[in-house]
Amino acid sequence: MARKLAKGGDRLIAVIGVFKLVKAALLIGVGVVGLVAAPTELVHQVRHALAWFGLSPGHHGFSQLLGKLGSFDHDTARMLAVASLCYGAVFVVEGVGLLYRRRWAEWLTVIVTASFIPIEIYELAHHFSAGKIVTLIVNLAIVVYLVARRVAERRSVGYRLRHALG
Repeated sequence: MARKLAKGGDRLIAVIGVFKLVKAALLIGVGVVGLVAAPTELVHQVRHALAWFGLSPGHHGFSQLLGKLGSFDHDTARMLAVASLCYGAVFVVEGVGLLYRRRWAEWLTVIVTASFIPIEIYELAHHFSAGKIVTLIVNLAIVVYLVARRVAERRSVGYRLRHALG
């Protein structure tokens, strides 16, 4: 029996699912462009995308990113593009699973999101920025919320079973 899309009390789960799908779309877009374009062309495309979103490609953080992208050789760019596509696929699975209220998707999201937290802390310690703090807080909040949700449901089911059988 197929589950219905998330509704009511599951709105936050749906928001997290949509967030994962947006991240997937961005990663897949970067991956596809990275596979078909030379690194210098990728820099041009990213500049254009930043401007389209109303962001300044001349901002210090973006300038550093664009400089790094332009310095990759073809093989490194291809490897990063494939990695981007792989992560995008994982985020698609997470997002769709969350929208369909699958427990496994909540646990997958906890595992994948938590696996990035040490990297985010390392990056924050070495290159402090407000964006990295926001990213870390959002990811911590997602992990804490999903774990608390799963634990609460498990306790609730266990409590009901004990009293129903006892």
